[in-house]
Amino acid sequence: MNPDAIVIGAGFAGLSAATALCERGLRVLVLEARPTLGGRATAFTDPATGERVDNGQHVLFGCYDETFLFLRRLGAESLVSVQPQLTVETIDRDGRRSRLKCPVLPSPLHLIAGLMTWDAIGWRDRLAVIRMGGAIRDLQRGPGAVTEETVRAWLERHGQTPRLIEVLWEPLAVAALNQSIDDAAVATFLSVLGRMFGRDPLSASLALPLKPLDELYAIPARHYLERMGGIVETNAAARVHISNGSIEVSVGDRRLTAPVVVSAVPWFALVDVFPDRPSALASILEAAAGTQASPIVTVNLWFDRVVTDGMLVGLPGRTWQWVFDKRMVFGEQASHLSLVSSGAASIVVRGNEDLINSAVDEVRAALPSARSAVLTRGVVVRERRATFSVAPGQPRRPGVRTGIPGLFLAGDWIDSGLPATIESAVWSGHRAAEAALNR
Repeated sequence: MNPDAIVIGAGFAGLSAATALCERGLRVLVLEARPTLGGRATAFTDPATGERVDNGQHVLFGCYDETFLFLRRLGAESLVSVQPQLTVETIDRDGRRSRLKCPVLPSPLHLIAGLMTWDAIGWRDRLAVIRMGGAIRDLQRGPGAVTEETVRAWLERHGQTPRLIEVLWEPLAVAALNQSIDDAAVATFLSVLGRMFGRDPLSASLALPLKPLDELYAIPARHYLERMGGIVETNAAARVHISNGSIEVSVGDRRLTAPVVVSAVPWFALVDVFPDRPSALASILEAAAGTQASPIVTVNLWFDRVVTDGMLVGLPGRTWQWVFDKRMVFGEQASHLSLVSSGAASIVVRGNEDLINSAVDEVRAALPSARSAVLTRGVVVRERRATFSVAPGQPRRPGVRTGIPGLFLAGDWIDSGLPATIESAVWSGHRAAEAALNR
């Protein structure tokens, strides 16, 4: 096949770009360097249990318009469970359990109404929420000017109380940005707030995958592409060479050309894809090389019995900020929990046994039913370069166009206005496809 388009990288960005191009009738070749599809959002088989384990727990939100468009294209939208309204259960450091439930009201009144009845906070905190309502409403017009102010500084400047920051804003910000609120610049967080709470009341609803990540999108995307006449190759490390304005893709000894080439690899892999360092990409390659990473650590725990009655529990103020019960994926008798620590720079270097013990201790402190349960297995997953840093002073993120005719970029690190999320990756894939089709 002589392809109309070559897409390098088969994560959310690459597969959304490839399927969008196929949908418009292009013959697409996808090249993935790894033996499996999915990039940094995939799954592996645990040898002891035989279960498919995500390389990191991912959550979608109702405002993920591009992601749901992608899943609909694949016929996979039913593989995600979307809340009818934002509902989050939390257990604070004192063991107090509470539930935030936001009624279906116009934004941001749904959030304010939910917080008014949330028993995790007091009346002083509720008054602070009302003051925040105006700021969130203003975000409907956009996040405003870029600022180097940190998330914590911005929250404090807007009168948010220590308790409200601890149980609401910090867990939300760290989960969205994968960085401490003392380090993260506020601009990207404001974009998140605007999308979640400044539009439709269902925009903030949580959406949890009902399948392991590869079964959610990677395998359905491969089936879609092949059904549409595309080709997907794994173990196919691609290199792009640019000479006199022409683009050539090499895979081993093969030399390939196509009118459209989309590089959908992470920022840290870009220099490997362009080993010749073309001068036209000098500023992009320099920015990619200067972009710092932020890690996520996930500990998977198997107990001899079910230890929680909820599918998702927040643990504000702890090392492990969220507990996911995998019964939604593996059935009602599953005893598999995934504990996530975002912005995990301070713990990523710790040993597996230490991390597992820490996770077990926090689960047992928060969930009384876990105290008598027997741990049967623990597995640690480290994504050291899970996301790019959103700290002040990071290099400017590029757009999907490169200035080289026929060459486009995609990835969660492309300038979408969002942090490194699934939505940012899919947004970039769709914009890269649009740019290629309109070249």
